[in-house]
Amino acid sequence: MTSKETYIQNFINGNFQNPKSDEWIDNFNPANGEVYGKIPNSSKADVEEAVNASAKAFPGWSTTTVEERSKIMLKIADGIEAKLQFLAEAESKDNGKPISLALSVDIPRAASNFRFFGHAITQFASEAHESVGHNAVNFTLRKPLGIVGCISPWNLPLYLFTWKIAPALAAGNCVVAKPSEVTPMTAYLLGEICNQAGLPKGVLNIVHGLGQTTGQAIVEHPQIKAVSFTGGTATGEHIARTAAPMFKKLSLELGGKNPNLIFADCDYDKMLDTTVRSSFANQGQICLCGSRIFVEESIYEKFKSDFVARVKALKVGHPSEKESKLGALVSKPHLEKVLSFIEDAPAQGATILCGGKKVTVPSFENGYYLEPTVIEVKSNQCKLNQEEIFGPVVTMMSFKTEEEALAMANEVRYGLSATLWTNNLNRTMRFSNELQTGIVWVNTWMMRDLRTPFGGMKDSGVGREGGWEALRFFTEPKNVCIQYS
Repeated sequence: MTSKETYIQNFINGNFQNPKSDEWIDNFNPANGEVYGKIPNSSKADVEEAVNASAKAFPGWSTTTVEERSKIMLKIADGIEAKLQFLAEAESKDNGKPISLALSVDIPRAASNFRFFGHAITQFASEAHESVGHNAVNFTLRKPLGIVGCISPWNLPLYLFTWKIAPALAAGNCVVAKPSEVTPMTAYLLGEICNQAGLPKGVLNIVHGLGQTTGQAIVEHPQIKAVSFTGGTATGEHIARTAAPMFKKLSLELGGKNPNLIFADCDYDKMLDTTVRSSFANQGQICLCGSRIFVEESIYEKFKSDFVARVKALKVGHPSEKESKLGALVSKPHLEKVLSFIEDAPAQGATILCGGKKVTVPSFENGYYLEPTVIEVKSNQCKLNQEEIFGPVVTMMSFKTEEEALAMANEVRYGLSATLWTNNLNRTMRFSNELQTGIVWVNTWMMRDLRTPFGGMKDSGVGREGGWEALRFFTEPKNVCIQYS
């Protein structure tokens, strides 16, 4: 262990501890490509200890009053906000995203997740039904499941980590959670915030490690009653194969290949500004990014010219620089994966309009930087339009009719979100009904209300998160029928 390296520890039963195996994984800083710390390579034994801690804590936590649970949740939100700058810098260093983005989006949203569900649980009401003529009343209890597993991704580390654990805790469950091994830092820092907020020991346990070992141990543990996972579709399939025969509840938020449909009657300037953002926010590493741009033929050439000019002006730089619009991609393997899609573009008959090359940032030459890339494609069936790239790469092509645009939008195995730009009300209603996605944004993008259901169709996942949907997922409904004389 060197003084320069940061050793992250597991958070089990309110204590920080090394993995039982004393095995460690390198943690890289994407901005310079250097190892800056180590994280636990946790085993089944670590997960077992976390489950045991949860089992001991569950009877007390599940019977804690809603008011007390809410109070603790709000204190955690306050604790996150009090460390806004510190957590944003940690997130940026761990993930490669600009500090400005972590300051304005990631960390504030993590606090909002706790605050929202801290309030929501106080309004989460059960149902009652009077059976008139039968002298009977039915009422429904919503009971916490017990111990639940939460596994979060690397693109929005604390944001999506808290999006899962906040409703689980609010509903009275105990949690065994695993953040991505690529970006573990802010989840690690959350443990101390939870202790300071008075969260009882064992209610939240954070175990670090690889998906195939630590994650698998969580998914297959018989005492873990539900699994909430956000990540790749292939991993989601594997989790489903493991968990479904064990009759666990599953919430799987998976991949996306989202269409951005632009009609000539849109508010052009607003559309252009938003499309630049929806294409390249967080280096394109958001499952909701509009990675397939379809533009009505009459404005296609104008849009292509204007959009490419705007993209070329985006500054790629070190995440700490205020002028940086794009930071580093999250890891070297991910950078290489994204580059492989770009390099294969000519073979698919596609034309790279701008970008496509690695960027060398002075003094940080080994960082994982990539130019924002725009590719013109000839067919919606090409690999570039069918497979999730998850980087600063968008494709574009024109369409002539509504029917053509809708067909291409739906012609993928994913169905997470879609963005529609038009001022035609009839078209808005038609497309909102017929787009095969869980979310439709009209004349906006990424405008989120935490009360609304979040999730996708087809290979984009199973279930919904957010609002009452999340609290319903993390509870078991029990109907009670009383007949009286």
